[in-house]
Amino acid sequence: MATKLHIPTAPFRPGDKPDFSGIKLPRAGDLDRPDPHIHANDTRDLSFSMIRVLDEQHRAVGAWDPKLDPEMLRAGLRHMLLTRIFDDFMYRKQRQGKFAFYLKSTGEEAVSVAQCMALEPGDMLFPSYRQQGLLVTRGVPLVELMCQCLSNSRDNLKGRQLSVLYSFSEVNFFTISGNLATQFPQAVGWAMAAEYKGTHDIAVSWTGEGSSAESDFHYALTFASVYRSPAILNVVNNQWALSTYQNVAGGEQNPFASRGIGYGIPGLRVDGNDFLAVYAATKWAAERARQGTGPTLIEHYTYRAAPHSTSDDPGRYRPLDEWQYWPLGDPLARLRDHLVALGEWTPQRHSALEEELTEHVNACWKDAESYGTLNEGPWPPVASMFEDIYKDVPEHLRKQRRELLGE
Repeated sequence: MATKLHIPTAPFRPGDKPDFSGIKLPRAGDLDRPDPHIHANDTRDLSFSMIRVLDEQHRAVGAWDPKLDPEMLRAGLRHMLLTRIFDDFMYRKQRQGKFAFYLKSTGEEAVSVAQCMALEPGDMLFPSYRQQGLLVTRGVPLVELMCQCLSNSRDNLKGRQLSVLYSFSEVNFFTISGNLATQFPQAVGWAMAAEYKGTHDIAVSWTGEGSSAESDFHYALTFASVYRSPAILNVVNNQWALSTYQNVAGGEQNPFASRGIGYGIPGLRVDGNDFLAVYAATKWAAERARQGTGPTLIEHYTYRAAPHSTSDDPGRYRPLDEWQYWPLGDPLARLRDHLVALGEWTPQRHSALEEELTEHVNACWKDAESYGTLNEGPWPPVASMFEDIYKDVPEHLRKQRRELLGE
């Protein structure tokens, strides 16, 4: 009898009408919130179901409701809206040839913004790409992000990194690597070092569902479990790797959150488009880590609405309007509607905020351009190639630098 291999495929291809009715979503508020010291084996329901707080009437319900005050909710809405407006603006500028490369986070803003707001300033962030909301939330000026993309004279990375692969040590934002999953073991190791130092800070890292099939993912979970590293490890399941559906990484077998259980790590599967659910799950995991109980694996169930990058044409492998049918909606709209239902927001205030933030992004771009552009300069000085490489610069490089500068 011939062996029959199973070849995973996407549910919809270009020309198909998306129908996500087969996705069984639990009701908001259905799951209990257990003690953070729970054993991994007792988190099966949290891994195979889904933590949801916002219901169909835009109310916050259930034990996972973090009960945030309206001011904090408005701050979260502002951060998410600014991230989206910034993304849309920078995408257009890349298409105009202003810089080389860009990745949008459209539809995934709640993952980075809500998580960042649930963390402490000393916590170290080990992002993959699509987490620019972390930088917005931690207050990095947009001009700095733009200058890095432009590789101009104000680029904090001095032209040495691909556009949008940021690094800001001053806000504990580790360098983004284009090779995904590398940041997972780095985060686990940093968290172990923090525990040795007794700082009570934790490390948080993100990767996609596709790169959860990489070996680094499994190395990280092994070390995190064995040493009880105070880390939060996030799988952003946005359904698509570059052009590969999540089933290729094993998504049709069991939820990605359930992988933690086999390593002795609690797994939480969260509605990634529900700002309140993401915030609450992160707080739970952070409490667990700070109290020495160990790491948590969180799967954020969301959808990549935009192309993988400016080098990608998603119309070649999925319906272009597929994101409009996604059953968990738009994280920004859901938080906006929740605030409106509370009587703490209005459509008029939302429109005014959109206008304000759009003007802010435009002004930041003009400021960033004043420091140079990718095509026209000015660029970082040539002599900077000798900087930031060695703690003690070797004599032969000092000699080359003197020759370059005519000293």
